[in-house]
Amino acid sequence: MPETLAARFEAERSRLRALARRMLGSAAEAEDAVQESWLRLASASEVDNLAAWLTTVVSRICLDLLRARRETPFERLPDRGVAGPEEDLALADEVGRALLVVLATLAPAERVAFVLHDLFSVPFDAVGPILDRSPATAKKLASRARLRVRGTPAAGSGLGEHRKVVEAFLAAARGGDLAALLELLAPDVVRHADAAALPPGAAAVLRGADAVARGTTAFADRARLAEPALVDGTVGLVLAPYGRLTGVLKVSVTAGQVAAYEVIADPERLAKVAVAVLPLSHP
Repeated sequence: MPETLAARFEAERSRLRALARRMLGSAAEAEDAVQESWLRLASASEVDNLAAWLTTVVSRICLDLLRARRETPFERLPDRGVAGPEEDLALADEVGRALLVVLATLAPAERVAFVLHDLFSVPFDAVGPILDRSPATAKKLASRARLRVRGTPAAGSGLGEHRKVVEAFLAAARGGDLAALLELLAPDVVRHADAAALPPGAAAVLRGADAVARGTTAFADRARLAEPALVDGTVGLVLAPYGRLTGVLKVSVTAGQVAAYEVIADPERLAKVAVAVLPLSHP
């Protein structure tokens, strides 16, 4: 293959990797998809628009991989704490844990259409042929995906003030800041937690600001991998270290303090929780 073509491919590699990572939610699979596109390019006839050709090929490779996944029941991975593949942790930080969680719930064609159009500004006239659909159908697929990604806030949820409290709570939890937690927690706060989120023998229910604050600081490492998200219509937290949901916190806020929070980590319960991405700024 001419050296100039290889250089042109390398110039596209970073963009293709970012595209595949968002479609697949896996750094390793994304690298494989990009490498496969290189192998196909090596045996291709003359390519007029290299960037468009590679976008199409990588997208179709990802679409095939996503469809293959759907044939096998999705299994949530156990929480591996702060250990694990550095590439997937970096991907979760780059893309956003909540977004990766929501993308994983989309049908393959919806996910590809959304990533191409909404995240990479590929026009629907180009997205349609990649999916073997009309541009109008591709637009509908992306629209359905967008609704899932944004979610629907619960009526009267007061997301702006609620979000400030949850973000402050997360910051204090990450830093193990007991004093800050005591200020944020209501005196009669209650914490409920699934057994899957607790070490053996730990209490499932804690009551009172002091007990809840101390229980929260014990999970500072996990809190560093948490992210604010829309959880069942209100602001809460998701724990998805590698883009796979391992837990959520449903947080109740009253008068500017955390009145209660529940840690859901049981796989069957997690499957029933609706997660969506919060807007970048406060409403």
